[in-house]
Amino acid sequence: MAGHSQFKNIMHRKGKQDAMRAKLFAKLAREITVAAKTGTPDPAMNPRLRLAIQNARAENMPKDNIERAIKKALGGDADTFEQVRYEGYAPGGVAVIVEALTDNRNRTGGAVRAVFTKYNGNMGATGSVSHMFARIGEIRFKAGAATPDAMLEAAIEAGADDVDSSPDGHLVVTAFEALGQVAGTLEETFGAPDQVKAIWTPTLTTQVDGERAETILKMLAALEDDDDVQAVFSNFEVDEETLARLTAA
Repeated sequence: MAGHSQFKNIMHRKGKQDAMRAKLFAKLAREITVAAKTGTPDPAMNPRLRLAIQNARAENMPKDNIERAIKKALGGDADTFEQVRYEGYAPGGVAVIVEALTDNRNRTGGAVRAVFTKYNGNMGATGSVSHMFARIGEIRFKAGAATPDAMLEAAIEAGADDVDSSPDGHLVVTAFEALGQVAGTLEETFGAPDQVKAIWTPTLTTQVDGERAETILKMLAALEDDDDVQAVFSNFEVDEETLARLTAA
């Protein structure tokens, strides 16, 4: 297990769930509003909006919240946001990608840079670390949604690249460009997925020890806590013993 997956596993268990969920809903709503404003408000005709809504549903975001986010875009009173990606290094040469939606580049860039500096990291230019990652889509279903064979057959037929089934559930991997279409097709067959995500997955990982891993986790958590930051990805890897300790801490 490396990078983003380890970070999410640890933060999910350590975090204050109610506060985390409220912040998550706010970020999901922002993405829905931006997607609806930059294209048509009809998800059937707007792949970005369709994906944003699928992602929100997978996180159990209430229908009313989703509808309000779309109406905000239609009302014309929504702020103008733009997508920004920041890249750099955490301590130990660990690569970090930060995705943000912001209405003020100076504010967001300054806040992100301050976190890198606080934890002895270094921000680089866009593209400085993304070559060590692949942009893919992930769709997660509960184990009871289907048998491994049925999920694999349906996923491949829908255009996915691979499926990893285990007692914990089914992980469908697809090209980033096909994520919305594949998620929608599988939802028609198996019901709403647990998660629909576009992620940066590391193709090269960096092993770190326990003390450095703690610092990196604090840095990634501080980045994710920023209201403008939508997602954070990294390529660090720790051993299972360290992971267990950090999860239990």
